[in-house]
Amino acid sequence: MPWYLYIALRHLFPQGKRFPIFTLMSLTGVVLGVATLIVVISVFNGFGYEIRSRIADTYGDLRIVTGNGSFLDSPYDLSDRVASLENVESAIPFAHGIVMLLYKNRPLAPIVEGIDTQSEQELAKYGDYLVAGDIEDLDDDSILVSSGLASQLFLDVGDEVELYTPLMMLKLLDSDGSDVLLPRSVRVAGIFETGWQRVDENTVISTLRLMQDLYNLSESAHGIRVELKDGADLIAEANALTDTLGSPYSARTWMDAHGDHLAIIQLEKRMMFFLLFIIVIVASFSIMSSLLTFVIRKTREIGLFAAMGATPRQLAACFCAQGLIIGVAGTGLGIGLGFLLLRFRNDITATISEIMSVADSMNQIYGFSYLPARVETFDLVVISILSIVIATLAGLIPAYKASRLNPVEALRSE
Repeated sequence: MPWYLYIALRHLFPQGKRFPIFTLMSLTGVVLGVATLIVVISVFNGFGYEIRSRIADTYGDLRIVTGNGSFLDSPYDLSDRVASLENVESAIPFAHGIVMLLYKNRPLAPIVEGIDTQSEQELAKYGDYLVAGDIEDLDDDSILVSSGLASQLFLDVGDEVELYTPLMMLKLLDSDGSDVLLPRSVRVAGIFETGWQRVDENTVISTLRLMQDLYNLSESAHGIRVELKDGADLIAEANALTDTLGSPYSARTWMDAHGDHLAIIQLEKRMMFFLLFIIVIVASFSIMSSLLTFVIRKTREIGLFAAMGATPRQLAACFCAQGLIIGVAGTGLGIGLGFLLLRFRNDITATISEIMSVADSMNQIYGFSYLPARVETFDLVVISILSIVIATLAGLIPAYKASRLNPVEALRSE
């Protein structure tokens, strides 16, 4: 080990003495800065990942619809054609719209999505989100309701509800008054919860045949929901599908419908990164002041090293090495603290929310009932490199000052 590196370690971590306060303060600044960056960036990554996952489950990677708003007359023929393409995992017809749901004279107007129950993939997807009931009980005379909708109407599995569609209303308005508006009675086969408020608050899942009856679609559908294979480029595949199918079909990505929400999260992530990185910069000033203090306190020692033949470059390396050691040690400890905080993030946020009486704030703002997090290797590498570089640069000014000391004057210092 080079002598100047050994001296740097002895200055920072002297043997047989209490832990130096300057080293402790410098390390603490880097540790807190790195841990805060990791926690905040990972949480924003978690929000983005969870939202993309929920959209992929409920919306699909792509949706094929007609550009003029007309129905798909032969949806299964079209879905088979799309499913045969190279990068397509599945293609399933769907129908969606708004209904009025009435239960014990309490009305609500949820969004309803008609799924193809012949697809085991569709059934398994929604079956994973069920908190009550059985996905096998879903048929043309039953529905799945979201947890928020069930809570608002006090619904339970097995309850009978009545459905009205806008089409029924229009028929009633066009009639001469002799027609009677008869709703469609269905039972609640299950209650699901995805964890994303936008879906859980006001959504109903039905079979495709039930939606076709409610909206008088006959054998038609509103579109085809497409799932792509892993690694497929979303925009490129959408453009390729639009070109392959031709007019009047158009492939739309989930970003066309929900991209604004994810863009806001990405913007918040970048802004928080730059704002929180100031903590690391502030920590670098603490490192610099500590090393400058070392230079002043160790002036005679520095003069002795110079008198014994140490070059200005070796003296400078001694103090740059101290900044590097603090940066590496602080970054390592900060990563450990960050992972520890992420491990108990939901317990911590629940306690803080309870103390501040803001239990539903995260649910209202971001639409999640828990705090998601996702650690990405790229972010860890960027945070680690920048933190170590900043800490090392903080030792440049003290290193320069030490290298410029006159050995004779330094040895005379009191």
